[in-house]
Amino acid sequence: MEVSRIILADNQYITREGARNVLSRMGHFEFKDVLSRKELLAELSKDVFIVVVLDYSLFDFRSADELFNIGIAYPNVHWLLFSSELSDEFIRRAYFNSPDFSILYKDSSADEIRTAFLQVIRKRRYVCSVVSNVLLSNVYKQKTEAGRTHLTATELEILKEIASGKTTKEIAEIRHSSMHTIISHRKNIFRKIEVNNVYEATKYAVKAGLIDLSDYYI
Repeated sequence: MEVSRIILADNQYITREGARNVLSRMGHFEFKDVLSRKELLAELSKDVFIVVVLDYSLFDFRSADELFNIGIAYPNVHWLLFSSELSDEFIRRAYFNSPDFSILYKDSSADEIRTAFLQVIRKRRYVCSVVSNVLLSNVYKQKTEAGRTHLTATELEILKEIASGKTTKEIAEIRHSSMHTIISHRKNIFRKIEVNNVYEATKYAVKAGLIDLSDYYI
């Protein structure tokens, strides 16, 4: 079933109006403003599929567990947690608790906000770049600190080139090496940093400081 109803659970009038304005350009929806947990709960069971745009930090939930339990109780709901600030622990718990929680910061760019809203109404999870970095930091912190010290100088340079998008052939030409040599280096690098593909290696390289997020967007 397509999304027809969107609940704006935010105590800031300007945020509700801004969200309503952006979402109205993406389709025809019925909007409902709620200003408390009690009002929110009264609305959740009314439709097969509902999107809730929620500023958790401004609402009267007793704990994060209460929110997560509500998410379990209402599997027909997709949540966009739209706040100015959330703790790293809350972000990790929300992300891993359920695929129905998307996360977006209010100071995200206009393009990122539009993308987030569009993905949510399409029933797809979305997390903004700041949240991605928090999750990435949690997963790769120990690997980065331990793995980087075991990479040789040559392997570090090749990892940087891989993460920058260069193909094995291009790296071989730049380094005046054979394809076989670069492939061997690549296998050793992936084994040492415990990744399986270029995407994972690139995320590792970002956290290791080998490339800058301004030069490569995950």
